[in-house]
Amino acid sequence: MLKRMFVAPDPGRARLRFAARAVLGIGLAVVVCFLAGQSVIGAVTGGLAALLALFTVTDPTVRGQAVTTALLPAVGVPVLAAAAELHAVPVARDLVFLAVVGAGVYARRWGPRGHSLGVFSFMTFFVAQFLHATPAQLPELYAAVLLSVLSAALVRFGLWCYERRLPPAVVPAPPAGRGLARVTTRQAVQATAGAGFALVVGQLVSGQRWYWAVGATWWIFVNTASRGETLVRGFRRVLGTVIGICLGFLLAVPLGGAPVPTAVLIAVAVFGIFYTAAVSYTWMMLCVTLLAELLYGLLGVLSPGLLALRLAETGVGALGAGLAVLFVLPVTTHAITDAWIQRALRCVHACTAEAAARLAGSGTADPAPRVAELEQLLGRVRLAVAPLVHPLNPMPARKRRARRVLALLDDCAREVRGLVAVAADPEASHDARLAAACWRVESAVESLTAGRPEPVHSPAEPPAEPALAHLHGLERALTDLAEPLRAPTGSRLVGA
Repeated sequence: MLKRMFVAPDPGRARLRFAARAVLGIGLAVVVCFLAGQSVIGAVTGGLAALLALFTVTDPTVRGQAVTTALLPAVGVPVLAAAAELHAVPVARDLVFLAVVGAGVYARRWGPRGHSLGVFSFMTFFVAQFLHATPAQLPELYAAVLLSVLSAALVRFGLWCYERRLPPAVVPAPPAGRGLARVTTRQAVQATAGAGFALVVGQLVSGQRWYWAVGATWWIFVNTASRGETLVRGFRRVLGTVIGICLGFLLAVPLGGAPVPTAVLIAVAVFGIFYTAAVSYTWMMLCVTLLAELLYGLLGVLSPGLLALRLAETGVGALGAGLAVLFVLPVTTHAITDAWIQRALRCVHACTAEAAARLAGSGTADPAPRVAELEQLLGRVRLAVAPLVHPLNPMPARKRRARRVLALLDDCAREVRGLVAVAADPEASHDARLAAACWRVESAVESLTAGRPEPVHSPAEPPAEPALAHLHGLERALTDLAEPLRAPTGSRLVGA
């Protein structure tokens, strides 16, 4: 885990800029709230709203990000009003909270924007419980949300919009389906069921901090698609919380809410959340836990007993998520992994075809977008296969097979990138053997993705010409993929 945190590559320093901009944007939002005469509760609300605006908005274009950011208050303010107005009506409050959970997960079917708005609506309700917001506080909280979202937008789209210099991100759509066959529909039902369990049991554990359990269930479902992914994420959330609580005993509790050192540590925790999110969910949860402890210190309620209660509620939430994905409309790891692997293989063929057309002299062929799409798809494959390569996976044969598949897919990607680099050379010329090699790649991909029984033939010895050498390497990787992907049902790559 430490190696992933400190040695993980950061191409273009993207994570560093992402985290540094977050500290700047959230800091500006908090300062603006205080300058506007807000209380500590208003500033905390504003800071969390700015954090969500900077963290959850992931549209592929800057224009799309701006539109989604502008829509955040439109979903957040009504939810905030409902949470505050129902503060004294527990049954109605709980039912509305569960409705927000289900709707927030269901909204993921509309892509990054739906995901962002769903997360913001849920967290707005959560924050209202965190602060025990009442109707009398609503005007201040409305102002805090609006000022903070505007401040975050100013930093993101005005002062430091580094995305303008980058090509639009490629966001692969999730596997499609209808009704209960759609993953987002099943997850909405699962999340609502898991949150219902967490809400009831969480209230038995604590009538004041029960929402921690619901929050744990919610965030375990974020960015997961199968029961294996969800179970692994639940384990990592609990582990990160345990480490964060231990760190809280060393840092947050002794500070006792002292403003200056607490503010410095909050900035460090915010930076850590954004910097580690892409590489380690455990480290991100450590930073989230430390941030929550520091905020409770500012509010004057932090104590060792509260930290122990947070751990208990996190465990309840993880249990609720685990039970839901196991017994409520389960989405198997096999189904999700198979879907993403097939899409990655089809993208390999598309990249090859575009590169070959470019080498043949086509002026319209451009393999670069396909390569970017392939990288995104391989990221999804790694996420889907993560439960199988986890150290706690009790099936060593499937673990080895999963690692073999990942290694061969990485080989495919490396050969595709090399082929595209050769195709980009204006001096590169067309070779008649390219068409035959591309046809063999197409045949191999179709054989692997369509479930055809015929064998994938091994290529001959590698040629010296660069483009053909990369195609040869691609053929070799596809040939080797046939063995793990065609394993018998009883020992397939992933279990049902």
